[in-house]
Amino acid sequence: MSLYEVWQAAASSPFQPAVGKDSQLTVGLSLLLVGLILTGLFGLNRSPVSIPLFGIPASLAFAIGAVYAICGFGVYV
Repeated sequence: MSLYEVWQAAASSPFQPAVGKDSQLTVGLSLLLVGLILTGLFGLNRSPVSIPLFGIPASLAFAIGAVYAICGFGVYV
């Protein structure tokens, strides 16, 4: 398959993001709030069981929420 054929095949199916451009800020700030709440719960319940329950979801919510919030404010990374 030539590069031109790949280009033409890709033109018929444009990229659709999971989160639209208009809702990135809302999703980002919501995830940051969820991350803050989970971090507070993790700080109150320090045990080995709370790491997978609160620690890992809190860090993922902060990481993904920070990227969406930055994109929502207009600073594209």
